[in-house]
Amino acid sequence: MHRRQVVKAAAFFPLMGAFGASFFGGLAAQAQAQTPSPAGEGTPFDASTVRQLARERAAKPYKAGDQKLPSQLDKLSYDDYRNIRFNPDKALWRAEKLPFQLQMFHRGFLFRDRVDIAIVADGKARPLPYSPDLFNFEHNVAAPDPKDNLGFSGFRLHAPMNRPDYFDEVAAFQGASYFRAIGKGQVYGSSARGLSVKTGDPGGEEFPLFVAYWIEQPRPDTDSVVVHALLDSPSAAAAFRFTIRPGDPTAMTVEMTLYPRADMDQAGIATLTSMFFFAPNDHNDVDDFRPAVRDAEGLAIINGRGERLWRPLTNPKRLEVSQFVDSNLRGFGLMQRQRSFFDYQDLEARYEKRPSVWVEPIGDWGEGAVHLIEIPTREEVHDNVVTYWRPKEPLRKGGEYTFTYRLYWAWDHAESAPPARFGATRSGAASGGRLFVVDVVGDKLKDMDIGTVRAEVSTSAGAVKDVVLQPNPDIQGWRLSFVLDPQNTDLAELRAQILRDKDLVSEVWVYRWTA
Repeated sequence: MHRRQVVKAAAFFPLMGAFGASFFGGLAAQAQAQTPSPAGEGTPFDASTVRQLARERAAKPYKAGDQKLPSQLDKLSYDDYRNIRFNPDKALWRAEKLPFQLQMFHRGFLFRDRVDIAIVADGKARPLPYSPDLFNFEHNVAAPDPKDNLGFSGFRLHAPMNRPDYFDEVAAFQGASYFRAIGKGQVYGSSARGLSVKTGDPGGEEFPLFVAYWIEQPRPDTDSVVVHALLDSPSAAAAFRFTIRPGDPTAMTVEMTLYPRADMDQAGIATLTSMFFFAPNDHNDVDDFRPAVRDAEGLAIINGRGERLWRPLTNPKRLEVSQFVDSNLRGFGLMQRQRSFFDYQDLEARYEKRPSVWVEPIGDWGEGAVHLIEIPTREEVHDNVVTYWRPKEPLRKGGEYTFTYRLYWAWDHAESAPPARFGATRSGAASGGRLFVVDVVGDKLKDMDIGTVRAEVSTSAGAVKDVVLQPNPDIQGWRLSFVLDPQNTDLAELRAQILRDKDLVSEVWVYRWTA
């Protein structure tokens, strides 16, 4: 965990509550507080259990939970909170030598909400009891009274992903409905969310909360683990089932069933969040030794027509909202394409190792739009990029809506690419306007005669001039350059593509330029 992953939680509204006693209350009394192993007889659990709980919750008024903490945890600083660490020797399933291990996050600092966790085995769910003995409290951070059943703020999963004798952290669930994962050889970067509501709305955003988890005990011979989650918020309740398979890439199958408490016209499905501070296309007057600071460099979309869009991200001067209207979306994601250390020059952050996160809908999601929200930031600690799918029609109160999709935490997305893809985008001053220089890459370009293709560049305002497409042997690809003459406009939507005769042989590069 690094500073940005906890600082971003400061934006959460204090409206998310603990799970309460409706499900775990009867089980908690059976738990033995001094052992990390689930105890008691347990309660029957099957595939419909969490859906039924979500349906029942949505039929009742929302009730916020109690965020009170003991005094020694009530006002922890960032550094103090980092000094509360789970003892890895007490990781669940460690002694049994199962292929996964489970560790919990303590409550405190910005993570005040209680999250209940149960373990499912042999068709029974048993609560995972809290004890301060599970944690190491270091550097004068006082441990709470063992009699206080504080619960947890989330959990993380470990598995031997990079080498067979070491359990790497591969996924973590903590804070509202945030979760994140990495693939083999990667470090944490972009995050996902179970549900976003009213993101970018002037009236303020609503942050739904995962209030309880049920984690299925993995079999000795399995390569995946299943996590069930109950989400709650003033607008809706929802049931989730995550099937998590670590590797290259780490893949998650997400099954979501949503029950609105009220009509929802601003729901965000399969929400991704990331950080973009600056890069060669948008220096934003930043005085920094590094060439770029970002967890993701662009939004990729494969729309229902099979068209592939590439939208480089920016750090705007004001809030920017873009919509990509579509039907039967095939996929979208926040991607990190530049993978050289020299693209970032950061020995600590290692931005070249941050995962691309790709969303692949399963089934037809109908009509709607991929939304991209870019928020101004002057620091790299804030997640200032959000993207999600929003259905065209509102989700109605009393309804049941199912969305199933796969998440890939990868070096690239799993879909086959066109012959030509857009790489780094750079921008700088030019006589009479703004110069754009865009790399064009792809293995198939090596066998393609550049003389048989042409670049087509257009703008919604101003004028485009000096369009040049030329070979770039240093990247074994091509370079596209052009100048935008704004002609007194302060916003232009740019579009570029490469064609052979009338056939598109590249992605479609789209970009929003603002003065």
